[in-house]
Amino acid sequence: MTAARFTADQLTPEQLANTLEPIQDLQFELPDPEDDNISEGDFRQRIELAWQVCDRFDLQTDIWRGRILRTVRDREKRGGDGRGTGFLNWLRDREITKSQAYSLIELANSADTLLQEGMLETEDVNRFSKRAFVETAQCAPEVQQLISDAAHRGEQITRREVRQVADEWTAMTSDLLPPEIKEKAANNTVPTRYLAPLVREMEKLPTPHQQTLKTEVALNPDLDTLKQVTAEARYLAKYLEAAVQVQALNSEDLALESALEEALRIGCLNATADMVQQAAQLEQTVAKLYNTWNRLTKLAERVYVDSGASTPNLRNAFRLFGAPHQSDANGATGGSREPPIPSSTPADSTGGGIGESTETCVRPRNGIECLQYLTLALKR
Repeated sequence: MTAARFTADQLTPEQLANTLEPIQDLQFELPDPEDDNISEGDFRQRIELAWQVCDRFDLQTDIWRGRILRTVRDREKRGGDGRGTGFLNWLRDREITKSQAYSLIELANSADTLLQEGMLETEDVNRFSKRAFVETAQCAPEVQQLISDAAHRGEQITRREVRQVADEWTAMTSDLLPPEIKEKAANNTVPTRYLAPLVREMEKLPTPHQQTLKTEVALNPDLDTLKQVTAEARYLAKYLEAAVQVQALNSEDLALESALEEALRIGCLNATADMVQQAAQLEQTVAKLYNTWNRLTKLAERVYVDSGASTPNLRNAFRLFGAPHQSDANGATGGSREPPIPSSTPADSTGGGIGESTETCVRPRNGIECLQYLTLALKR
């Protein structure tokens, strides 16, 4: 099969679609999106022709679809309204979602990267699945070369093969793994598929934790230790990431690193990491609930103040949402008020009990305190 180049003045789209034969290497003369000498009508005609031709081809088709979409997008960036409206309209006319379009553009970018750098020949492209092609473009150059060599030999490349080669390369080159485990991986005593996940998790950790786990693997370079250390690295990453997000833990009196060491010592790191992660999610949920409650109360107060004696049912209904009672409404000015936050919480050692709070009102310092206030309010 030979390469083919198409221009808009050769055939009509219908003639070209009917006479095309399977072609291995497609080449289009796409218009330059930065050429102001090309009229809008001619530009769109040439783009439309190239798009219809692509309906007849496989992976190379989608690669060219991505290049076409990229060309249209760049043209709109240059001469459009700056918000991409023309590009979105172009997609809508062809029933293409934005995510589909950028997935194709990513595929085209991957193809250009591999072909321009000489990693692949054009005839090798059809040996890749789409996801394998994209993932190969994101790998290290050494991994790309290994995968390209396999494609040259006629092997079919899937995402699984790409990940396997990438994992093997990571296992043999990462500085986070001690020489003892690399030696066992080289003689196939330890499968390399267990090393790459450990490296990925350790990369998320600070250097001191990396060194601790690396030493542990060096002392016991076996499969069970690999699995255990990988799990510990995963839980450590979860703990460190979530602890920063939990406002209730932002206290000078708390030694998070010491707490982490104690959790490691007694073997409850997994539960500790999950606890901190759940606390972070809880604070985010409570914050959303508190803000929604505030908005609801303000709207209810507005309706209550705007209503009158002629709308008793409306007033009674919206009083349930936080509108002031009649005694409060006499002085109402239409302004909003925040729900009172008791200064004492269930965590206070001097606050008495859960139902004993002072009249002093403060804003909650974090989502946990807000949840404690909500619990108090509901019990009342």
